[in-house]
Amino acid sequence: MSTAADDDADYHSSGGSVMPDVLAKGREACYKARDAFYACVEKHADKKPTEIATIGLLYPADCKKSRANFVSNCRPTWVKHFDRQFCAKKRVQRLLDGDEDRRGPISLPQPYTFKQ
Repeated sequence: MSTAADDDADYHSSGGSVMPDVLAKGREACYKARDAFYACVEKHADKKPTEIATIGLLYPADCKKSRANFVSNCRPTWVKHFDRQFCAKKRVQRLLDGDEDRRGPISLPQPYTFKQ
């Protein structure tokens, strides 16, 4: 757990400056790069994903340049967070838009399916 004294010590040890990526301009650049990458992923959704990002996110090779821009403009923890968010949204969307048999609770195998 961090205390005010620890935060103050971190501030002074960093030269009294704030990291540029947490300032408004840095966040704005990160958000623009993030939006461009995910727009590219959506645009090329029909192509086979061949590249691997964090947490198992797959994306097409056409989006490599925008992914590199996204990773370079955002903190690694933010990239991981945004990838998790995107995957969760896609998973929910797939469940909502999918076939009727994918909706609802998962049906477990009935006891009579097992040999005794």
